[in-house]
Amino acid sequence: MLVLGVETSCDETSVAIVRDGKEVLSNVIHSQIDVHALYGGVVPEIASRQHVYQISMVFEKAFRDAKVTPEEIDLVAVTKGPGLIGSLLVGVNAAKTFALLYEKPIIGVHHLAGHIYANAIEHEMKFPSVALLVSGGNTELIYMKDHFEFEIIGQTLDDAVGEAYDKVARVVGLSYPGGPAVDRLATEGKDTYLLPRVYLSADSYDFSFSGLKSAVINLVHRASLKNEEISVADLCASFQNAVTEVLVQKTFRLAKEKKVKQIIVAGGVSANRGLKERFERENDGFEICIPSIRYCTDNAAMIAAAGYYQYRKNPHTDDLSMNAVANLELT
Repeated sequence: MLVLGVETSCDETSVAIVRDGKEVLSNVIHSQIDVHALYGGVVPEIASRQHVYQISMVFEKAFRDAKVTPEEIDLVAVTKGPGLIGSLLVGVNAAKTFALLYEKPIIGVHHLAGHIYANAIEHEMKFPSVALLVSGGNTELIYMKDHFEFEIIGQTLDDAVGEAYDKVARVVGLSYPGGPAVDRLATEGKDTYLLPRVYLSADSYDFSFSGLKSAVINLVHRASLKNEEISVADLCASFQNAVTEVLVQKTFRLAKEKKVKQIIVAGGVSANRGLKERFERENDGFEICIPSIRYCTDNAAMIAAAGYYQYRKNPHTDDLSMNAVANLELT
């Protein structure tokens, strides 16, 4: 089965063609990072305009790279949510136009399911499993009994982990995007600053990062008032250790409780070296799946892969009245 994937939930315009959820024939991504770096973050109106400018060219390149024709496509899978509504609408309408023109079935895919199924491209997914979903807008622990059976066990009560990274980066003067900059500097520093590890209650699987973020802001502010110099590398290392310790320990605790076969790490923050190293260092016999960096961030190959498994699980397709949903729930 050849699946055409379309992803425009935020600031990447991406189109991919994937065979049987595994073989990536093309995965074209046009990033808008340079555009939004001028503003220190994603500007929704600019993002949607950039998608409009790029979507046709990205479609054309995806077919050239894959060396297939539109007539050979069996299924169209498009991100229908969650995300920036203007951005989502560009991808949804482009996908529906393609499906109408070439008379192809179409399904809407949840963006977070796409991140989880990015792992299916390079790994064999085994069930039951626990997925740690970490990105700029989400931090969730999800239990999966089988394909496309999602039970959210824990989630952030305030900031998502990627959001906390970006805010800390801004406070210490690092450029956008902040997450990779903090991760890079953390490898050069030491965990010398005392920052809180927020576990909430002993049996909770939820997360909270606003207190940790505030602790960093207060530390930098106090140092400024006293004219004390802050080691940015050490502060990044201290912050990253505080974050990854909680993420990894809660994930392992849930994996042991549920007696799972596999731990899946997904989302943009799964590219974080500190998080990967802690999972490897503290692993106690679990099979841990983390996507290659090219599949960690937003891309259409993960949407095509998710669409394939979603259709295999339930061969239901959408009609052309399908619309984007900015706050679409995973469950």
